[in-house]
Parts: sequence; structure tokens; C-alpha cells
Amino acid sequence: MSVVIVDYGSGNLRSAQKAVARAAADAGLSDAIVVSSDPARVAKAERIFLPGVGAFADCMMGLSSTHGMVEAILDAVNDRGVPMLGVCVGMQLMATRGLEYTVTGGLDLIPGDVALIEPADPALKVPHMGWNTMELKRQHPVLEGIPFGETGQHAYFVHSYAIAPSDPDHLIATTDHGGAFAAIVGRDNIVGTQFHPEKSQELGLALIANFLKWRP
Repeated sequence: MSVVIVDYGSGNLRSAQKAVARAAADAGLSDAIVVSSDPARVAKAERIFLPGVGAFADCMMGLSSTHGMVEAILDAVNDRGVPMLGVCVGMQLMATRGLEYTVTGGLDLIPGDVALIEPADPALKVPHMGWNTMELKRQHPVLEGIPFGETGQHAYFVHSYAIAPSDPDHLIATTDHGGAFAAIVGRDNIVGTQFHPEKSQELGLALIANFLKWRP
């Protein structure tokens, strides 16, 4: 099975590749894992990993400036049903719009906007950085065996913006930073995490392994 980590000039590509390779090995999978900026390779992928670090508009510009990349992703996901995992800004790019500094159109795979986190407690700082547990809103195969709730495992977050899905059925898990926001979203063959699974140790490796085994 081929797993393509999309290289569009943004994201912890080496960390992502190492985490996916380790998760595959731990799960006894022999997936071919490549980092690629070639839309033709993305179009033929059997799994797509979309990373992202930085501002929404910059990341979307980087994705769009690689000729044919957006079309390759959308064709793979929408027409072929290829499973895709978006991480941090890669997850945010799945939204309809990003509202960071300007209004920027996204991939519109998970309808909704990406907006600034506004904690109810002014003492809480933005960006939100650190380790958080999450509250599960609905079951999902990529979360099998991962404990949630106050005594659950922690995930590593670093961000100032978060997606607000228009459809509540697309919200899989939340975390809290002066108010609840989306930590995991998804529908059909698409799932996204606001946290970084490649930096989230046991939880992250389990989630990636589940993603590699997922047959939506």
C-alpha cells in the first residue's frame, strides 16, 4: 500500500514520515511511505497524509501553487474514496474557509470556517500550546483502543485557530482551552486532527496505525 505525505512546502515532513513508518512497523504493516510534491503520485496514492504548519492562507497558497495538486487530492478523496488524514493546518485546509488575517478558500471537504480561538478566561494565552486530553463525541475507527476523557491519553497541540464544522456530525472529538473546540473532525474517508499525532507519542502512533488499517 502506498502512503503519500504531501509536500507543498509546509509541515514537519521528516517527523511525519518517521512517525508513519514507525506506526506501520509497530502494526506489522509493509506500507510504502513517500514524501512527494508530485500531483501524479498523490493521484495514485492509497493513503494521503496532509501536514501543515503556519498560516492558513500561506499553506493554501503553497498547495495551490503546485500545479495540479489540489485537483489530485480532491479527485483521489472524492472520486476514488482514498482515505486522507489532515494534521494541524493540513486539517484546517479541509474547511470551506480560513479566517486568519484574510478570508481564504479551503478544500471544502469538511464544511465550516477556521477561526481564532477566543478563550473565555483572558488569562489563557493564544496560541494554545501543550498537552491536552480530549472528549470523544462519537466513535471512529482511527480512534480504536485510544482512551479519551479526563483520564485518557494526551495529545500535543500548538495553534491559534480551529475549525468549527457546519455539520455537528463531522465533529469527532473536542478539547478545551477556555472553551471547547474541535480536536478531531471527519466524514466518510476523511479525518483530521488539530493536534500533531507525529508528536503525540503513544496516542499519535496508535492513531496513525489505525489510519493505515482503516477501510472506510
